[in-house]
Amino acid sequence: MNEPAPSIDADPNGHSPREQSGHPRAGEVMSGAEMVVEVMAQEGVDTIFGYSGGAILPTYDAIFRYNERERTDASHDPMQLVVPANEQGAGFMAAGYARSTGDVGVFLVTSGPGATNTVTPIRDCMADSVPVVLITGQVARAAMGTDAFQEAPIVNIMGNCAKHVFLVTRPERLEETIRTAFEVARSGRPGPVVVDLPKDVQNWVGEYKGNGLLGIRGYRQRMESLRQTPLAEGKARQFFDMLEQSRRPLLYVGGGAIHGEGSEALTAFAQEYGIPSVSTVMGLGAIDSTEDLHLHMLGMHGTAYANYAVEDCDFIIAVGSRFDDRVAAKAELFAPNAENIAHIDIDIDAAEIGKVKQVTWSHIGEAGSTLRQLLDYGRDSGFGPDYTSWGQHCQELRERHPMNFKPDGEFIQPQAVMRSLNRLTGGNAIVSTGVGQHQMWAAQYLDFRRPRLWMTSGSMGTMGFGLPAAIGAQFANPDELVIDIDGDGSLRMNLGEMETVTTYGLPVKILLLNNAGDGMVRQWQKLYFGDRFSGSDKSLHRKNFIKAAEADGFEFARNVSDPAEMEDTLAAFIGFDGPAFLEVNVDPDASVYPMVGPGMGYKQMVTGEYIPAREIPEIGRHGRVGPSESF
Repeated sequence: MNEPAPSIDADPNGHSPREQSGHPRAGEVMSGAEMVVEVMAQEGVDTIFGYSGGAILPTYDAIFRYNERERTDASHDPMQLVVPANEQGAGFMAAGYARSTGDVGVFLVTSGPGATNTVTPIRDCMADSVPVVLITGQVARAAMGTDAFQEAPIVNIMGNCAKHVFLVTRPERLEETIRTAFEVARSGRPGPVVVDLPKDVQNWVGEYKGNGLLGIRGYRQRMESLRQTPLAEGKARQFFDMLEQSRRPLLYVGGGAIHGEGSEALTAFAQEYGIPSVSTVMGLGAIDSTEDLHLHMLGMHGTAYANYAVEDCDFIIAVGSRFDDRVAAKAELFAPNAENIAHIDIDIDAAEIGKVKQVTWSHIGEAGSTLRQLLDYGRDSGFGPDYTSWGQHCQELRERHPMNFKPDGEFIQPQAVMRSLNRLTGGNAIVSTGVGQHQMWAAQYLDFRRPRLWMTSGSMGTMGFGLPAAIGAQFANPDELVIDIDGDGSLRMNLGEMETVTTYGLPVKILLLNNAGDGMVRQWQKLYFGDRFSGSDKSLHRKNFIKAAEADGFEFARNVSDPAEMEDTLAAFIGFDGPAFLEVNVDPDASVYPMVGPGMGYKQMVTGEYIPAREIPEIGRHGRVGPSESF
């Protein structure tokens, strides 16, 4: 809802609104829709994803007129409007834009079904802390509550899905509302903000002020106090006391390290003290995954050596992570030898501290600043630990329990595709995925040399995310290699966006791993449901994806099923200049390993036939592995 803001009084010195705000159009009379566009321009918005309709037409028209007025190059709109196949696609495109840049992604849709189609991307962005602003058209204020044509109660629907929802009922506060939406989306723990905008407010005419925000009680004060809160010397000393006592510390890195721009400080901290690290699926890229002491992903489908390092460590340093159920399905079994747990929440969200796992030490603060302050304290105090033997142990874990898969056979192995792709990209491509087995194989076998190269639906696990997210990332990064790694089930969910790729001439590469069914569901049905493949086998109604790609204008549209042809075809696909589609028919019986079953600890991890497992004897203090027994 609109909230009252401090009034913007006339300047007692007689200065004009333009002089007060510094905005060149301040003081001009314009429509509400034009004000929305002017604020977006002030916020640096250069791309909007959306599908039009009656209740949002005034704002679409204002974007057209803004581009006509501000265009300096006939071939380029200063505020590009990208039209997807549907509104869910628009939401994931905005998310891909935001995830790959850290900037706020924007999407703009009409009322009713247009708005309700965006519920899934809004919830997805909330779950993964992605900053987007959604502006939805709404019926005129006088018609609200009458079940008018294409009316939906967006405030009620979105209230539990978004970080914040505004319904603009006071048009004189419109520009402050839009400006505040961007502030809320990007500040603190990033997230999605929805602005529900009645059509008559868009048509309202008033004076543009060029500045001003809504007064959100307590929010800015809390954000500012957190930004200004230094790490107390006594608290830093406590942390280093624990680190000094530790022989086997381990950094456990989550997506917050990326959202909070903490990657540089995190890498410096790990390198300064030689501390090994593991990443959640959302934290991939926070530390260069090719670093010797980075053990890649932990958790349900993490690498065996990462999970064994968690079992062996005696001090967990959690950075921007939240001990979710994919990492700590049974909290008491997670890191059983850890005498201490430190939690640095660089997403500025105190609610995560102790929510799942009780911690010994914690600090809430601005992104990266906590680790920089710890580094400074450690250097000033002359802290110089030697974790060489622990680092060597982690390297030995990698050598003893490497990722591996079936080496031969008539089918292409999906892991082999990922390994070949990694050689071609060198860990420098922007990669998005759908959800399922292909998502986990990509996470396990691909390297990410820096943050914001990896985009996946982590917490929500939304099928259909990959392709539109790749489109958004390509618009944001036109000169980067962007690859959507998808499954046949996930790609079907937003198949219409293949036409969006070719319509805009985007050089997005779509790599489809086709196993003729819902592979991850099938894997669980094999393990836990007695091979009863209820609803997961689509082999009787398979789609001809190549014909679909050709129909949508892909000049490169190929299929490969021969293992001997896979690498050359993959190289041609990556090297193609323009949109490219490659379908790889992979082994339908391939499974994702390692796997930690539901409710199990890492000790019960199943590594499959090709990844060597270890047995940890129940010895040591209270049945736990002692320091001399875990090496």
